[in-house]
Amino acid sequence: MNTYRIAVIPGDGIGPEVVAEGLRVLRAVGGADAGFSLELEELPWGSAYYDRHGRMMPGDAIPTLRTFDSIYFGAVGRPDLPDDLTVWGLILPMRRELDLYVNLRPVRLYPGVPTPLRPEVGEPHFTFVRENTEGEYAGLGGRQGQGEYELAVQTGVFTRRGIQRVVEYAFSLAAPGSLVTSVTKSNALRHAFPLWDEVAAEVAARHPDVRFEKMHVDAVAYQLVKNPARFGVLVGSNLFGDILTDLGAGLQGSLGLAASANLCPGQRLALFEPVHGSAPDIAGQGKANPLGAVACAALMLAHLGEREAAGRIERAMEDVTRQQVFTPDLGGSCSTHEVGDALLAALEREPSQAR
Repeated sequence: MNTYRIAVIPGDGIGPEVVAEGLRVLRAVGGADAGFSLELEELPWGSAYYDRHGRMMPGDAIPTLRTFDSIYFGAVGRPDLPDDLTVWGLILPMRRELDLYVNLRPVRLYPGVPTPLRPEVGEPHFTFVRENTEGEYAGLGGRQGQGEYELAVQTGVFTRRGIQRVVEYAFSLAAPGSLVTSVTKSNALRHAFPLWDEVAAEVAARHPDVRFEKMHVDAVAYQLVKNPARFGVLVGSNLFGDILTDLGAGLQGSLGLAASANLCPGQRLALFEPVHGSAPDIAGQGKANPLGAVACAALMLAHLGEREAAGRIERAMEDVTRQQVFTPDLGGSCSTHEVGDALLAALEREPSQAR
């Protein structure tokens, strides 16, 4: 029986609440009948750790994480701490130092979930591939001067290698005849994105069985609202991917449904986190939607090769949304824990297949 060591980092805000429900689901689908077990170790990193130690995670955090098979992450951020301190102190170093250069965000509609889409638009089920370690979030630049003459310079970093490998991954997800859309802005940003366009075209030429287009980010945003079903796989830079995937979550019906995986293809160690952030305005109130975190649990198991268990979780989520067992973000009155209870009940109705 396979045993997987999972680092659990609940983090800040609603992170601990939604991760707790995700862990309940993970424990329910693992075990002897499923053919695998999970060793879950909680790491208390985040803003509370910063209060005690003056940093978001310990100095040996990255070597520690390398001893695990996967990372299950909640959220980071607290209103009384600067966002750049918390983000650059925890999630961004994990992405960069573990070389998790793919941020994978599938967008799917769940039965029973109200969305802003008209029925005739169709059901979007497309995937964003966001470059995750360089681009606009490279962290280069600075500020100088004071008063009206103060200035800030923020420098994006785009490398041929970085573009090539993330676009190659996007094509690896595309079935023959499907569409890969490269999201760019080469008409205005005349250095970085012409390079992106050139590299993307070179990669596309190696995949003649997949349709390819490049589209400016503003046009992509427009089409996501007007005709999201036209897309298959979209690949873009760190900033563009960050913004557009929140738009994708809106198409799903709520940020509380959106999941992401941070991957280095070919490497087992990966990080899985819901998209919604720490949401301090509802933290501790039992209002947080755990479905995004639960969807992350399914993504994690699929990445580890436990696809049958991942499928059970996905079907349980569909069962729960079909019954409209919803937290307030979806118009319901259920608590975070009550949605977790409903998920466990759905899993009990569909026992695992013994191996």
